[in-house]
Amino acid sequence: MASSKIIAEKEAKVKELSEQIKDCKLLLLVDYRGITVEDDTKLRKSLREANGNSKVVKNNILKRALNANGDNGLDEVLEGPNALVFSNEDYLAPLKVIYNFSKNHPDYVIKGGYIEGELKTVDELVELAQLPSREELLSKLAGALLQTVGKLAVALDQVSQKKAEGEPAEAAEEAKVEEPAAEEAKAEEPAAEAAKAEEPAAEAAKAEEPAAEEAKAEEPAAEEAKAE
Repeated sequence: MASSKIIAEKEAKVKELSEQIKDCKLLLLVDYRGITVEDDTKLRKSLREANGNSKVVKNNILKRALNANGDNGLDEVLEGPNALVFSNEDYLAPLKVIYNFSKNHPDYVIKGGYIEGELKTVDELVELAQLPSREELLSKLAGALLQTVGKLAVALDQVSQKKAEGEPAEAAEEAKVEEPAAEEAKAEEPAAEAAKAEEPAAEAAKAEEPAAEEAKAEEPAAEEAKAE
């Protein structure tokens, strides 16, 4: 029978672990068989850079810690050597680290986990791991914005060049349009002068019309004088 000291130590470990993983964003259970010490060291370093942690815990301690927080969804896979991966700051970045590592190490297997307290299947975890990270999305957005700004700058420059090249041509066209109008005005000037010269003759002709009428009226009188 276990001594009270051993029981107290186990209870302390359970309490400590349950507090560590109580409000974590990510909690993964992985089978770590088949990886070397060197691989494990590199993985832990990558996890730390992604605000994640990894520790090997005995299954009975892990189960009791999970159950203390009301999480019993992983009880069925708590067999064999297991490592616990968790993060209290982010779930996507450390999940990507584990997923990418597992792709290159077939014996390192994701067995299940929680995302922000919600139990996820292995397929759901893999699908989430394949999503772009926040940094990748921001990088793509920045690239798209730069490309759009570049295209706009080129378009504005082309418009400016076309406008600068088109102004002299437009002025020349306007001058060509005005030239025929000026020529027509010059051609009409002699006709206007001739019209002015003909105006006195027309007035004289109007003045002679009464005299002609009087002459016609006097003709019968001349005829009568001859008859006498």
